[in-house]
Amino acid sequence: MHPREIAVLAFDHISPFHLSVPCLVFEDRAWAGLPSYRLRICAGETGRRRGLRTTAGFAVQTEWTLKDAAHADVLIVPSWRDPQEPPPTAMLDAVRAAHARGATVVGLCLGAFVLAEAGVLNGHRATTHWSAVDAFARRYPQVELVPDVLYVDAGDGRLVTSAGTAAGIDCCLHLVRRWHGAEVANRVARRMVVAPHRQGGQAQYIEQPLHDAPGGDRLSELLNWTVANLAEPHTLDSLAARAAMSRRNFTRRFRELTGATVGQWLLGQRLAYAQRMLETTQQPIETIAQHAGFGSAVSLRQHFSQAYRTSPSAYRAVFTRG
Repeated sequence: MHPREIAVLAFDHISPFHLSVPCLVFEDRAWAGLPSYRLRICAGETGRRRGLRTTAGFAVQTEWTLKDAAHADVLIVPSWRDPQEPPPTAMLDAVRAAHARGATVVGLCLGAFVLAEAGVLNGHRATTHWSAVDAFARRYPQVELVPDVLYVDAGDGRLVTSAGTAAGIDCCLHLVRRWHGAEVANRVARRMVVAPHRQGGQAQYIEQPLHDAPGGDRLSELLNWTVANLAEPHTLDSLAARAAMSRRNFTRRFRELTGATVGQWLLGQRLAYAQRMLETTQQPIETIAQHAGFGSAVSLRQHFSQAYRTSPSAYRAVFTRG
């Protein structure tokens, strides 16, 4: 199987951070036993002689153009420079063509505006940076905007949008996870020294300083302990008691730190553990369900099907094939 071809569109006044995110996640790490990709940075509009200027003051030069993106398996649009400015027609045509041929189209942060302007998000769920959700909702009422999540995977997996800044990393790692499994995605994340898995449904961190919040370190220790002891029947009250906090204060602090409720976070951790075990072991599904804290194989199958639209057995078969 040939490596996935990934085209990242670049344009004048692009954010170097948002341009670098897919470059880092989809870097060729075959030397480390990780997936190989064919990554191309394609100029989404005619560049100046000295290259496409970035918001940081330096310029980016690339030999590839929109023509080189015409056959990519994945087309990524980093954060667009101005939500009020219509993207170039050629860029919109490239997005429409990619979607029409069945490629995965990704809009990072304000890149969702480009996908919406192209019309490919109509009738689908999508997200963008929290500061631009009002403008997005007004301009694109045909899109089902999900305003407070990290990323959204829609259109049968072919339309992916993310919130701002670090959520772009989560979004790209989500694609690695979808293609190659949780264990591979975790290894890529470890190479990048970032958190291995943040669920797309987590809330965006809206002006919320995490590490300055009192009790943050205590809660971080609790989260690590909980992940190491998923088989136990954790509840909101039991975790609050272990953290020596009132139920109300614990609930608030937990949401500030994780962007999720206790129940949502626990389910995400249990599903992630089940994924890793299905990919890397031959343990019976009943055993995995017990270790993950689901209690029974029936419960694991139910939650797994709701989250991933497949069964644990079918998921294992995909990642153990060959």
